[in-house]
Amino acid sequence: MKFNLFVYCTVGRRQELEAGMAGKDAERYRRMLAELAETVSLADELGYFGFGHPEHHLQIEGMEASNDPCLMSMWIGSHSKNLRAIPCGFVSTTNNPLVTAEKIATLDCMLGGRLGVGMVRGYQARWLDNFRIQPQLQAVGPWNAKTQIDEDNREYFAEFVEIVVRALREDTFQHRGKYWNFPSPGFKNPHEHPVYTRYGQGVSDDMSVAEVGIAPRPLQQEIPLYGGFSHSLRSAKFWARYKGKPIVLANNTDFLQLLWQEWGTEAQRLGVDYRPGEQACWGGIMVCAPTRSQAQDWYNEMAWLWDTWMKPFGQGVPELLVGTPDDIKSRIETVSKAIPLDEVFLLIPQGILEPEKLNASVELFAREVMPAFQ
Repeated sequence: MKFNLFVYCTVGRRQELEAGMAGKDAERYRRMLAELAETVSLADELGYFGFGHPEHHLQIEGMEASNDPCLMSMWIGSHSKNLRAIPCGFVSTTNNPLVTAEKIATLDCMLGGRLGVGMVRGYQARWLDNFRIQPQLQAVGPWNAKTQIDEDNREYFAEFVEIVVRALREDTFQHRGKYWNFPSPGFKNPHEHPVYTRYGQGVSDDMSVAEVGIAPRPLQQEIPLYGGFSHSLRSAKFWARYKGKPIVLANNTDFLQLLWQEWGTEAQRLGVDYRPGEQACWGGIMVCAPTRSQAQDWYNEMAWLWDTWMKPFGQGVPELLVGTPDDIKSRIETVSKAIPLDEVFLLIPQGILEPEKLNASVELFAREVMPAFQ
């Protein structure tokens, strides 16, 4: 079983966030980066498999100040030797898919093949409205679920993922879709360039461009794909086509069994080979301490952040892996008997919790929980 840590890139402690505009404070942001580097290095030494973060912008309040996914992944990669950096993920409605594929491939090469990638639909409307790549698309959440806005976003996302995957896998390709056309129909290079025809492909002698390709190719033969935090059976079935793993932080084992089953059934229908455990990833908020009371005390900071920041977006409280090593081991054992587990994501209270407490929790989990599942 592989264990990944996941952080929001929170800039300050509770009192600093409550003071307002914490995300604008450059010195606190630099402190966050330094603390993050320390936790990444520790996790690398302790044998964690990956380290994930989201993409969000305009976070002047400082709750989730992880903007450009490539920059943050390079920060994680530069302070580790073995960890997989997992940007989770590139928000489809605010990124050009061809550019996204090129960034992913370049980042994988720069990290020496230590990259996993999440792609998500986008739910934070304030920043998405200012960054969206096509004006008709909007953020999605409980407020517009099962509406035409939701369906349009989902349709766009499917086309986005298809383009990214093809660009990563194929030397050159052509795409004709509702939202994107690569290359533009009928496009001719405005001047002759013999290198295109001598050393490349996709361009004819009259400079008509029939296909395009990204450079470089990813270092990994297949980039591991993840579906951002989701409790949707529909999304799970979508990811089966690409052998992508939805990250599901649910605490209902009956639902987990159903989601794993639906992913597997769809994969079999499409002829996608997989091993048990590759259907999806499970996890939750993790705080590990020598005593339950201490774990609860440390968790309280994360609970405040969740109530203050995540709940207004419609996010329910996820699985809570909060307690002693024995408590957490017992819960993971219970879930692993219900569903096959290959990867677990542990959302940790980075930033909101003092680094000495956070790192103590990360280390205790690695020392006393991880060995039971390896």
